[in-house]
Amino acid sequence: MLSGGVAIANDVTKPNVVLLFIDDWAWNGSPVAMDDSMPNSHMPILQMPNIERLAREGMKFTSAYASPQCSPSRVCVQTGQSSPRNGFTVFMNDHGQDYFDEKGYPDFPVIPCVSDMTIDADAVTIPEALEPLGYVSAHIGKWHMRGDPGNEGYVVHDGDTSNKPGNTLPAGANQRLPDDLTDPKLMFSVTQKAIDFMTEQATADQPFYLQISHYAMHEGRECLPATREKYVRNPLVQAYYRKIGKTAETVKRKEDPAIWLGMGDDLDGRIGAVLDRISELGIEDNTYVVLVSDNGYRHKELQLTEGLAQPHHAAKWWVWQGGIRVPMIVRGPGIKSGSVFNGNVVNYDFLPTFLDWAGGDPNTLNNIDGVSLASYMAGEQPTNAFLNRNLYFHYPHYRSSMPHSAVVSGMHKLLHFYERPDLPMLFDLTSDLGEVHNIASAHPKEHRRLYDDMMNYFDQVGARLPKPNPNYDAAAYSKSKEHEKRIQWGPFAGSRQLAEDER
Repeated sequence: MLSGGVAIANDVTKPNVVLLFIDDWAWNGSPVAMDDSMPNSHMPILQMPNIERLAREGMKFTSAYASPQCSPSRVCVQTGQSSPRNGFTVFMNDHGQDYFDEKGYPDFPVIPCVSDMTIDADAVTIPEALEPLGYVSAHIGKWHMRGDPGNEGYVVHDGDTSNKPGNTLPAGANQRLPDDLTDPKLMFSVTQKAIDFMTEQATADQPFYLQISHYAMHEGRECLPATREKYVRNPLVQAYYRKIGKTAETVKRKEDPAIWLGMGDDLDGRIGAVLDRISELGIEDNTYVVLVSDNGYRHKELQLTEGLAQPHHAAKWWVWQGGIRVPMIVRGPGIKSGSVFNGNVVNYDFLPTFLDWAGGDPNTLNNIDGVSLASYMAGEQPTNAFLNRNLYFHYPHYRSSMPHSAVVSGMHKLLHFYERPDLPMLFDLTSDLGEVHNIASAHPKEHRRLYDDMMNYFDQVGARLPKPNPNYDAAAYSKSKEHEKRIQWGPFAGSRQLAEDER
């Protein structure tokens, strides 16, 4: 019950779960070093004291994985299924096709696939799994999976939202940040709605699941003008303005690091507001808080600090580490403060983990790929079977990238590019986190094992696979948009050349 604005938590109440889901946020996108041995595993200029607080009070995951694009990641979270199993591998229009995309890329080397358009009707989502255990669920912010969140069990939600609502400023209409912006990326209104939901449930002694899916840090940079000014004054930002021949008054929004840094700073303040309200409600000791990104990214703001280079290869839309490795921190009952977990975890582990926390049995979930992390967060040492399990990533599409897939098994990672099935690719992430040295030729048995595992799994779950294009036109392909990037970030033998922002 509430007393003087503060709730007295019921010790026997089932734990609450709050998922802070951040958009387009790189593994090294916060001031918390995801790997304490790597100076480039954090963003040193950015101030996010509340995220630092979460890391001090909870567990940091050094090897957390997601999908290479936001929508598939969201479906994996909801269903506990990998993208190849659930079939939702990208957000796109299928143009009435149900397997191959015959219309989009007629001249390219392979015919890519279409994606599922919605969550499968028979998939069990987080709120559907928790509702029989007495939970009420809310999804605030970006949905981007089509369909009605209410049909997936959410009693409070914002509807079928995409990126558009979060871009409160028209693209290109005003290259400057307006002085009267009060709700950048809807951070403040999203947070207030989430706080209202928590307060209502805590008042009723009602256990809840709350997913706060922020529109930040997605492009369409926005922050409070005062927060931007804080970073404009930073000497490293001023040096960047001079380098590109601009000033704080003439730099465009999209190229202004002060706005990106300000967006992160404002986001941290809204995360802090949620953490503070959890404390005020008296439910802190009975609430899990999970902070994670929906996909990898490549923030050029890292280069503002001299000597720092990108830790990962490629970026969003790719299943290289730069596209799928993400930051993750969890705080809650039984989780040791300041602890670190080094085993591989993935976004489709959330559903069984949340069910486990709620007192349910994850083994009752059918046709899922995730496993509960609850025992590991409570201090249990992971088994070798867990540490070496296969995690699957599947992107059978063109866009800025090309159709390719990957499997991560322990510290080995296999990539397969459908344009070049003749070029095996294998990496040892223990010594080569940047995926610079392809060791497939030196370890053919390990490559064959992982390749066979992946293809057998794809066959088992009915994953869509591209096929060679009989009408491939090399000249037309070479002139296509993003072709240079595909070559730069595509498959290679031996060792690749480092990008300009790598060392």
